[in-house]
Amino acid sequence: MSEISAGDAMATAVTTVGWRRAGVAGAAIGVIAAGAAAGVAVERLTVGRGMRKRARLALDATGPYGSLRGLPGRAAADDGTELYYEIDEIEPGGDPGTGGAPPGSAAGPRRRRLFGRKAPAPVTVVFSHGYCLGQDSWHFQRAALRGLVRTVHWDQRSHGRSERGRAQAQGVHVGIDQLGRDLKAVIDAAAPEGPLVLVGHSMGGMTIMALADQYPDLIRDRVAAVAFIGTSSGNLGEVSFGLPVAGVNAVRRVLPGVLKALGSQAELVERGRRATADLFAGLIKRYSFGSRDVDPAVERFAERLIESTPIDVVAEFYPAFTDHDKSAALPLFRDVPVLILAGDKDLVTPSSHSEAIADQLPDAELVIVPDAGHLVMLEHPETVTDRLADLLVRAGAVPESSNVGGHGSTAQQPGG
Repeated sequence: MSEISAGDAMATAVTTVGWRRAGVAGAAIGVIAAGAAAGVAVERLTVGRGMRKRARLALDATGPYGSLRGLPGRAAADDGTELYYEIDEIEPGGDPGTGGAPPGSAAGPRRRRLFGRKAPAPVTVVFSHGYCLGQDSWHFQRAALRGLVRTVHWDQRSHGRSERGRAQAQGVHVGIDQLGRDLKAVIDAAAPEGPLVLVGHSMGGMTIMALADQYPDLIRDRVAAVAFIGTSSGNLGEVSFGLPVAGVNAVRRVLPGVLKALGSQAELVERGRRATADLFAGLIKRYSFGSRDVDPAVERFAERLIESTPIDVVAEFYPAFTDHDKSAALPLFRDVPVLILAGDKDLVTPSSHSEAIADQLPDAELVIVPDAGHLVMLEHPETVTDRLADLLVRAGAVPESSNVGGHGSTAQQPGG
């Protein structure tokens, strides 16, 4: 069956069996395609739906995850799409170990002058998030670095607080190159001068590669260091998602058509996703984390991130990954410090893809985190933050004696 005919068949099935089964299909395909959701803590409770809903609400109120806010701004992409970003400025009076400015505050830019001249622009660390996530997925790293170094967190087009891609609303295919141009627009607006450290997770790492491919002079002139976390430079069509050969071949054959059909009936599928959220808690967790037990509040936080991405956005972005190939751009990073980090149990962008990036960048630091999945920065924030802090020291972005705030692993070890 061709991809188009498979999509037509799914569309017919959606109409026939109703929204509940469509929602099940949408949730399953969305998880496999995105790999960026988290299971709920109550997945094993044999209680009614009402009790599970109350448990989720309780988890939503636990911890400040996703609550950090900075100075807001908007950049205009080349198709007019408004891209939302936030800046956390250096706070000379703040305590970096506790996150500098109070959570939720917006620290305005400070301009210092030396002998009547503007001081050199500080290093800016720009964080780019992954598919079906948002800038808040960097919560732990943002909290740890707050007040210590200037940072920019932004939402990719059609994600988070950014506008739905205007070109995509007109039927234009979204590709990784477009995301690279979006990142350039954010840099021009939020960090027009001074050295840059670029940090990207999954799709965010691909976005950085696309930026380099299209703007090599920017990389040579301004980029002081780069971190690629749980990402890939290409060959994503070969990823098995932990499925047997027969299963993954079937997924590859029908997935584009299925996603297209689901995306065309977004409202129907969204109702189904909400109604059947419990059914896929285990599957969702499998594609996000590698540890047996993760802090339930962190799991729920990650689930909320994936829930915020509409199924039609999931559908329109997915083809971009099979087309992605930016290995030729990697040599542009050979002259700067590079961190390459991945979880050893990542089923979405397996650690072998990070090793392939390291083969192109032999001087890079390669870190494979044990007992970690795709959302390694949420699952093992201490490890990710520690290696990022070391990268910032090597790039000259922070002094070696800086006290970077830390957070312990959210993976609960057996017996702990």
